[in-house]
Amino acid sequence: MSEYYNPNRGAAWNYGGNNWKLSRSKIDLFIECPRCFYIDNKLGIKRVPGFPFALNSAVDYLLKQEFDTHRAKGEQHPLQKEYGIDAIPAAHEELDEWRRNFGGVTHVHKPTGLLVSGAIDDLWINSAKEYMVVDYKATAKEEAVTTLDKEWQNGYKRQMEVYQWLLRGNGLSVSNTGYFVYCTGKLDRKAFDKKIEFDVNLISYNGNDSWVEKTLVDIKACLDEDTIPTAGSSCDYCSYWNARKKVEV
Repeated sequence: MSEYYNPNRGAAWNYGGNNWKLSRSKIDLFIECPRCFYIDNKLGIKRVPGFPFALNSAVDYLLKQEFDTHRAKGEQHPLQKEYGIDAIPAAHEELDEWRRNFGGVTHVHKPTGLLVSGAIDDLWINSAKEYMVVDYKATAKEEAVTTLDKEWQNGYKRQMEVYQWLLRGNGLSVSNTGYFVYCTGKLDRKAFDKKIEFDVNLISYNGNDSWVEKTLVDIKACLDEDTIPTAGSSCDYCSYWNARKKVEV
């Protein structure tokens, strides 16, 4: 068995176990494929993960450090000034926990009893004392990313809406408007010179978390079933295994 992938999760980390939480990424997995979601969370057999993007993690860390410098001074970040944003980095006492992987913002959904969690990247606050969810993204493309109009970016939008829902569940006044700090590595440099240069763009998004409540009810019903649900229509993992079965001897 690979040292990087152990498909079997301990019972305490499965649905019904003491350590189980419904993370933001698990909600997105349910939307993508109820079958994979059920096998993962109810039966404890994890999907094969993708490789981590270390460069993305580095950009994420450096952006947090940079915004934290301005947060400590109670002043705007230059990017906020450049885009004329009515906000400063928020200095909330729970921010470190809310940004911590495997910690994050948590809230119990009373109708289902599900403990929902998600780790945010950043939090800003405007002059109306509304909090604004901010997410960092990093990629490398020939042109800078300045919009969220691609189908594969729908998951980013849901991600922000779950965060907005979680923060509201913690009693915060949260603006529908959130921001993506999108860093695109430039591919048109003539030399590497031991550095990667980025275009940094701020993309606003008007979130609507009204879908979250119904989805949580659907997730609860799925988890309480005794039969494995059908695969999502666009699940590459299930498509692979269905194709593999056809050629097995």
